[in-house]
Amino acid sequence: MNDTSRKWGTLVVACLAMLLLSLDLTVLHLALPKLGEDLAPSATQLLWIADIYGFALAALLVTMGNLGDRIGRRRLLLVGLAAFGATSVLTAYAPNAPLLIAARALLGVAGATIMPSTLSLVRNVFPDPKERTTAVGIWSSVGAVGFALGPIVGGLLLDHFWWGSVFLINVPVVAAVLVAGFVVLPESRNPRPGRLDLLSVPLSAVGVLGLIYAMKEATSGGVTQPSVIAAAVIAVAALVVFVRRQTRLAEPLIDVALFRRRAFAATVGAELVAVFAMLAMSVVFAQYFQLVMGWSPLTAGLAGMPGGLAGGVGGALSGVLVHRWGRGPVVSLGLALTAIGFILFSRIDMETPYLYMLVAMIIQGVGMGFMFAVTGDTLLASVPKERAGAASAISETAHEMGGALGIAVLGTVLTSVYRNGLVLPPGLPGGPAAEARDTLAGALKVAATLPGDAAGAVVRAARQAFVEGIHVTVLTGAAILLVLAVAVPFALRGVPKVIPETGEEEAGEEETGGQEPAEGVVTAR
Repeated sequence: MNDTSRKWGTLVVACLAMLLLSLDLTVLHLALPKLGEDLAPSATQLLWIADIYGFALAALLVTMGNLGDRIGRRRLLLVGLAAFGATSVLTAYAPNAPLLIAARALLGVAGATIMPSTLSLVRNVFPDPKERTTAVGIWSSVGAVGFALGPIVGGLLLDHFWWGSVFLINVPVVAAVLVAGFVVLPESRNPRPGRLDLLSVPLSAVGVLGLIYAMKEATSGGVTQPSVIAAAVIAVAALVVFVRRQTRLAEPLIDVALFRRRAFAATVGAELVAVFAMLAMSVVFAQYFQLVMGWSPLTAGLAGMPGGLAGGVGGALSGVLVHRWGRGPVVSLGLALTAIGFILFSRIDMETPYLYMLVAMIIQGVGMGFMFAVTGDTLLASVPKERAGAASAISETAHEMGGALGIAVLGTVLTSVYRNGLVLPPGLPGGPAAEARDTLAGALKVAATLPGDAAGAVVRAARQAFVEGIHVTVLTGAAILLVLAVAVPFALRGVPKVIPETGEEEAGEEETGGQEPAEGVVTAR
């Protein structure tokens, strides 16, 4: 196999692996009702079933990215894929809620090996900066498409099979990627990796996991809960000790000096804030389509698909725009388009035609595609090849943190506006009234127990309050994105359209004493 075939084959394998993970991030949500009927989990167990995958994934991304740099990214990816397929089978046939939670945790561990490995392999097989920008744009597009396809695939499977089918669909995909991976993937690793600091691993895991847990719990019970305060304190303490330790180690788990590179720090920050807005809006509009418009999960999934496809188009076009305008302007344009989409969403009501929503989704999706493709490439290009796994892991961790923070902050805004704006009909008893004020789903459940006129009044009031909450939430998100759109060109000022292969243009003298860093070892198997 020649070099050209190998590198584009590597991109195909990386994209298929990324598609697998992005599908798995969203496909479970539709399965929760059937899963609840079959396994009868408690409310707490159901929460852990939904969250434990993301918790395990986020907690181990940094460790797995560094492990791939040390033992080989191809090796880690193939081992992780095999583990992902095996744990998918365990998850599908879990006989009770505790075992399902354990299986989902193992699935998250396996997923943490795949995410940083795919992007770092792409970084290493595309030494030409222009080709690398195009390749990362394609990789980012596939992730966006997979995110949109998840609800559709889940809906189709659940219409015909039991809840475990949404996990078994992973197995044939894993098998195909494993076979292709053995044939085409080259091995790459850091030639001087040093030893893995065993104390840094639990410190990073506890810090990231604690922060995400605190953010998620704060959305339901507020920031004053003892569990939220305790988790936040432990997480911050662990992260402070972790960062201090990294500055003193000869071979740190995270080279904090990377954040002195303006391109690196700016792109990580931009990704965190963009995911902050994107994931929160995904959750909001899943509820809007189902609970306000009254659509089925499959119809809601199909309705949201154009946004993901538009993100794929934006990612594919980003390379061309970068070569014309530069990185900062394209990221800024992407953020501005996303903000415009959010502003259009602020005009929706209970009778908004889908065509209007479609236009807003496409504008937002294209903007997100521009932003993520360019920031992903900029982040990878701004570090040496031998640090690609660690850099990819930092990027993915920022995504997880941004998503948790977005749901915590914007979810709290939506809930607060809904509760304060809900005007229930007089005479509704205290218990049902409290349940209706808690969530829109709760209000619809209460309405189902009431006579006709009272039920209609509760449904209209709850849906109207929820839509008003959407208005405030999307405008808040738009304001954050517009501020970032203004700041990004300054943060990326001076970063070239084509970043040199070594990625040392900003910090070579500061970090290497003027010597060129060693190139990553790339050998084909």
